[in-house]
Amino acid sequence: MRLSIGYQLPDEDDSLVEIVRDYRESIAEVYFALPGHASGRSPLGGAGGEGDPEARAILMEELAAISEMGVELVLLLNAACYGEEAISRAFAESIRKTLRDFLAELPLAAVTTTSPFVARVIKEAFPELETRASVNMRVGTVKGMQYLADHFDGFCMQREYNHDPDQIEELKAWCDAHGKRLYFLANSGCMRSCSWQSFHDNLVAHEAGASTRDNVPLGYPSPCWEFMARRENWVAYLQNTWVRPEDLRHYERWFSLAKLATRMHSNPRRVVAAYARGRFHGNLLDLTEPSYAPLLRGYILDNQRFPDDWFERTASCDKACHRCAYCESVLQQVLVSVEELLRGVQGGSRC
Repeated sequence: MRLSIGYQLPDEDDSLVEIVRDYRESIAEVYFALPGHASGRSPLGGAGGEGDPEARAILMEELAAISEMGVELVLLLNAACYGEEAISRAFAESIRKTLRDFLAELPLAAVTTTSPFVARVIKEAFPELETRASVNMRVGTVKGMQYLADHFDGFCMQREYNHDPDQIEELKAWCDAHGKRLYFLANSGCMRSCSWQSFHDNLVAHEAGASTRDNVPLGYPSPCWEFMARRENWVAYLQNTWVRPEDLRHYERWFSLAKLATRMHSNPRRVVAAYARGRFHGNLLDLTEPSYAPLLRGYILDNQRFPDDWFERTASCDKACHRCAYCESVLQQVLVSVEELLRGVQGGSRC
């Protein structure tokens, strides 16, 4: 299985170009948003927005280098909300112009969007481009794919089904029979069945404008953090949708591509390395986006301490976590204090 990884601007220590070069055999594509464009994450280029020519110049230079390595490029037009312009003629023309301008410089394999309107505009104007339904559309049933089949060529499966082999099998069979493609997001740290998702996705879509307002101060970067900060809720970390690097092999019969969330990750190289190798020694939360790692306050989830039957148990359970104590027992096994780890290192043992 190969990887689809998200682009972020380089820093003084690393760049996505170097990461792709180092793990070229494992990486099939890079997905990205354009500077100033609202998407499922904060706008690329920060406060500079669309008027930041430096951010765009760096992006295009790096995408060109990535493309020259034979890695495909996938554009994100996946904001949860486009406001009053959502179905306007002007917005439709802006989509066409964005694609014309980009294709004049670099090749493009696909566009991922949350908007059926955007998908329709692209399919009519650029039928050669693959249109993909974003994971944020929460498409997880055959019926849901049927509704969208006229304008979408592929679907990034609702992440809540990552541990449901029977549902994946059904979705894959329908996609194969109808010439569609199925994808999944392997390392989302977001809460399963998240009640905050619609609110948060819309807030992110309007982040550029919202950041200029006199806002009520928030104690955490997103609404779920307050819930996850309480120790009695830490078991929810284990009940989310991420797939460990060691378990990626179980998905090869359904997917040829695993999408990794790395656009906002503090260490994308670590994430790519772990999933490319299929193993990871360290804090599992260091691989997810979002991470929540700071909330554990001196503890980690030791990825090497997960039981051997973790995949089988979570793939066969009914996901009725309020009636089950399995993840509670696993949490006791994998939750390790940093102090304990340091003692183990000093004592010469492996923790």
